[in-house]
Amino acid sequence: MANELVINLTLGETRVARLENGVVTELYIERVRDQGVVGNIYKGKVVRVLPGMQAAFVEIGLERTAFLHASDVVEDRDMDEEEVPRYRHRKIEDLLKEGKEVVVQVEKEPMGTKGARLTSHISLPGRYIVYMPTVDHIGVSRRIEGDDNRKRLKQIVSKLRPKGSGFIVRTVSGAISEEEIKADMTYLIRTWEEIDAKSKKAKATSLLHAELDVLLRVVRDLFSPDIDRLVIDSEEGGDRIKNFVNNFMPELKNHVEVYKGPSPIFDAFGIEVEITRALGQKVWLKSGGYIIVEQTEALTAVDVNTGRFVGRNNLQDTILKTNLEAVKEIVYQLRLRNVGGIIILDFIDMERHSDQSKVYNALKEALKSDRARTTITKISDLGLVEMTRKRTREDLRRQLTDPCIYCEGKGYLKSPTTVAYEIFREVHREAASTKSKQLVVQANPHVANLLYDEERPSLEALEKQIGKRISVKAMEDHHLEQFDITEA
Repeated sequence: MANELVINLTLGETRVARLENGVVTELYIERVRDQGVVGNIYKGKVVRVLPGMQAAFVEIGLERTAFLHASDVVEDRDMDEEEVPRYRHRKIEDLLKEGKEVVVQVEKEPMGTKGARLTSHISLPGRYIVYMPTVDHIGVSRRIEGDDNRKRLKQIVSKLRPKGSGFIVRTVSGAISEEEIKADMTYLIRTWEEIDAKSKKAKATSLLHAELDVLLRVVRDLFSPDIDRLVIDSEEGGDRIKNFVNNFMPELKNHVEVYKGPSPIFDAFGIEVEITRALGQKVWLKSGGYIIVEQTEALTAVDVNTGRFVGRNNLQDTILKTNLEAVKEIVYQLRLRNVGGIIILDFIDMERHSDQSKVYNALKEALKSDRARTTITKISDLGLVEMTRKRTREDLRRQLTDPCIYCEGKGYLKSPTTVAYEIFREVHREAASTKSKQLVVQANPHVANLLYDEERPSLEALEKQIGKRISVKAMEDHHLEQFDITEA
């Protein structure tokens, strides 16, 4: 089956799904009101220098101040080669002072309570190359195959680039010509010259350059020759994409289609179902086993269980089959949910070392398709794998959900029995401070039914103990943990 990009464009929201052989592997969602800022270039002002963290906080006009580490502060372009190494080892308090104006680029989106991560090493991505005006370096994407071809591309860039500037050849550039690289290079250099000139006139906390919106950014970064077609459900959006493609990648112009089907595009391609699965905690495997995905602020834990799958012959064979099936689903879910940071995989314990090797090698192989950078450790004796995955943007759960207002993000509620005994203790407190002969308990129907039924003897014993009558009233609008105690 084909590799496809499916785009759903609605008022205020753009959703992009990458499908590989009919399976959703990546999902990008951007809303107008919280449009991403990664790639944007600002003229900022240092508001605080933190020697203990070797970092500074910089005001760039966002809701929270952004974070700039000493290692991301660019050296003075006028320094000679002997001075540069010494500069890179200088402390943040020597590099920046409060009130200093700096040109910076957003490297990581603000996430949770953390502000954006900044760098003053600017990079401007084009279709085929990435321009780095502050770095003297030439790189070629590791995904470009063939030593001769990699050498050819590096020689072209080396010949064309301005002295002292840096370029990285992108993955999509495997078969491009020198003319195409030159055109991309000219465009990027001109863009940087405009940004540099603007920075000299602009006031601090000004936006100097905005990255492309999600629609065109996805086309630039993901619409590569291995994508067989791009399908979008908007005529206007389709026209924008076609104009962009005609200018920068005309060889792909016939791969763009506007969807005309009767049902919503994400329904037609089975994407809505996958989004729902990606927001769930439990994900079932075809065999009857399942994985549990627990996400916290610090790390993500994935637990593998055999569930309904009992196998046919041997317990270890059943465990191996479940773990191997889980590997594919885990990697798929990490990509789809865009989970980043520290990840702990808890496989079912395997007694045979050969089985552990099979699962570990299967995990390594499955991660090769992941565009994000990952590292993994060997499977421990307890069946645990520690891994990291580069966090590039907000994960899907944070993007599409809010913490439950009822459980305050805990993910669980007190049981009706626990609430009932809280009520008994509160009645004791109220009885001591009131002269009324009757107290009224207003509670959720589940709790009220429990007090009338299973806990009725305890309620009657409490009435005798405090010398007051207690009546219970079921309140449909009360949350399970909510209750009120009033005088009759």
